[in-house]
Amino acid sequence: MSIVVTGATGHLGRHVVEQLLDKVPADRITAVVRDEAKAADLAARGVKLAVADYNAPETFGSVFAPGDRVLLISGNEFDKGRPAQHQVVIDAAKAAGVALLAYTSAPGSLSAALADDHRVTEQALLASGLPYTLLRNGWYHENYTENLAPVLEHDAVVAAAGQGRVSSASRADYAAAAVAVLTGEGHENKTYELGGDEAWSFAEYAAELSRQTGKEIAYNAVSPEVLTGILTGAGLPGPFAAILAGVDASIEKGELVVSGGDLSRLAGRPTTPLAEAITAALKG
Repeated sequence: MSIVVTGATGHLGRHVVEQLLDKVPADRITAVVRDEAKAADLAARGVKLAVADYNAPETFGSVFAPGDRVLLISGNEFDKGRPAQHQVVIDAAKAAGVALLAYTSAPGSLSAALADDHRVTEQALLASGLPYTLLRNGWYHENYTENLAPVLEHDAVVAAAGQGRVSSASRADYAAAAVAVLTGEGHENKTYELGGDEAWSFAEYAAELSRQTGKEIAYNAVSPEVLTGILTGAGLPGPFAAILAGVDASIEKGELVVSGGDLSRLAGRPTTPLAEAITAALKG
């Protein structure tokens, strides 16, 4: 029996594999990757590699085995029909008779277009009859802290979220929850709503950036339409910019506040505070 992680060289996937290596022997972990060279370091540590692509169903023909536990990390190619990509993995997992398929979804409260692909995938997973776990991941700290340059250049946080709050957490936090499910018992056919312990507003985010940088950083609340224009002006494709602005609109409505505590319970520790993530990003 292997623990199989798709998208294993992605941002979240790498955290999952690293944390799995702390809990199980390397030869029990299979990293599914598109580019074997990007996983050379994992192979050197004894992790098994499987080369497969969501866009090529035939490549998943021999990835899974009976009894495997699988983490399907959602694809990030928004223009390539993510539900169809995810269906490839679900079909291959069912054909192989895996013991569990966990999927990284989006919060059940999220109505923004970003959630549509996740809802379709969830329905497909439930329809498959496979034992499943839905890991409804909230927003990541890194969505904000990995791109601080424009904020620091203009001394402004710009968002279309009004006074809405976000229960974000670090990728490592969400990875810890996934590892708990993949290595633990009793998670079959469960849905977990995952988010950080402390919700924050963008005004508070700007204030924390001001505190840590010693600069006066403002929060500029704009409309979704204005934000879409700013993002496309910065080079993002129009449809993706609209999706991100739609998430901000959902934040304003309170849809990314996740208060049940599932994430810290699964991780076995408090989630990473936003201030800590900002500190790490500024040092980096």
